[in-house]
Amino acid sequence: MNKQVILKQRPVGLPDESTWETVKADIPSAKEGEVVVKQHYISLDPAMRGWMNDAKSYLPPVGIGEVMRAGSVGEVVESKHPDFQVGDYLSGWGGVQQYAATDAKGWFKVDPNLVSLPTYIGTLGMPGMTAYFGILEVGKIKEGETVLISGAAGAVGSIAGQIAKIKGCKVVGIAGGAEKCAYLKDELGFDGAIDYKNEDIHAAIKRECPKGVDVYFDNVGGDILDAALANLRMHGRVPLCGAISQYNSTEGIAGPKNYLSLLVNRGTMQGFIILDYAKDYQKAAMEMGTWMSQGKLKSREDVHEGIENFRETFLRLFSGEKLGKLVLKVMDN
Repeated sequence: MNKQVILKQRPVGLPDESTWETVKADIPSAKEGEVVVKQHYISLDPAMRGWMNDAKSYLPPVGIGEVMRAGSVGEVVESKHPDFQVGDYLSGWGGVQQYAATDAKGWFKVDPNLVSLPTYIGTLGMPGMTAYFGILEVGKIKEGETVLISGAAGAVGSIAGQIAKIKGCKVVGIAGGAEKCAYLKDELGFDGAIDYKNEDIHAAIKRECPKGVDVYFDNVGGDILDAALANLRMHGRVPLCGAISQYNSTEGIAGPKNYLSLLVNRGTMQGFIILDYAKDYQKAAMEMGTWMSQGKLKSREDVHEGIENFRETFLRLFSGEKLGKLVLKVMDN
């Protein structure tokens, strides 16, 4: 049987027990031009919370009764597609289910002998691509600049910060708790770390970035975005990647109060969606793969097991009970 997690009702605030339902269906068969993928790992990302809202966005919302949208990686077990064979490993949008039948549009082959399968939905997947294009194309970082990153111990922030270090920037990360801050400095080589849970964020930014911030890579929004804007340097840039502090709000989104800092400092704040850079994914993956082989870029996955534990694991994104890229193992290799 094929275990699937379907969206049962749209959540208000934090998703609860009534949001999803785990059901069993027959394992699908491939139609002409399709493959069936036995999925090993599912990517858990903050963006999934937005996909459940019935609101205009860059992707249509997940429909009630549909399999929950998610990135995934797994093995082809049946193929009627000319480009893929049984035994190939693919990464794409398989959703939260154990088997996925797909025409493979938007899927790509991966090699489990080069790196572990979870890496293809982490550093070499959507989070890594988001970090790469967000910090380089949107942030337009330059050697010697000061880069501040929120959500810095997460899947995107940890990669964006390491890329900024590779490019010769001073990098300061914001994370929650002493363990994560130590991880940023001791393992990833960040120049400084700010524990937003245990120190005043305004004072800490001034301490770690005494000359101000050239690029603030925002993953969280809210008060931390305001504090970063207050410390923006002339011609500072703010790539808006996400706002995880706001996704489960029941009182409306709290917008930036210090946006006039952009005017005074001739700064820019730009949102971006990683799908816009799809044509350049291969180039980015090759460069990041080279950095990984050189030991310059470290990848860390926080893997949990069992499709039945999807909700519990997903909520770790919002509680902070994770380090690196959050992944759910749904089938054995």
